[in-house]
Amino acid sequence: MKVDQETLHKIAHLARLEVRPEEEADLLNSLNGVLTWMEQLNELDTTGVEPLTHISAETNVLRDDVVGNHLPREQALANAPQHDEQFFEVPKVLE
Repeated sequence: MKVDQETLHKIAHLARLEVRPEEEADLLNSLNGVLTWMEQLNELDTTGVEPLTHISAETNVLRDDVVGNHLPREQALANAPQHDEQFFEVPKVLE
């Protein structure tokens, strides 16, 4: 498949891209290069190759969510710009 100027204009319109006339030649070359590469990939025999859905077989390993006092209150409030002795003080967001 070869992309011509008319097809480029249609793609640009559908993608809501503004293509300047001086950019058209470079874009046509790039698009045709990608399509040529895809045609080469289509020539490969992929029989028996499973589709790849993830780059790695690893899964997220998350710790259990356990309630506890992991950080003492005094330490948590130590660098807060505003606080009382128990809570962070923040500006009112909703009126």
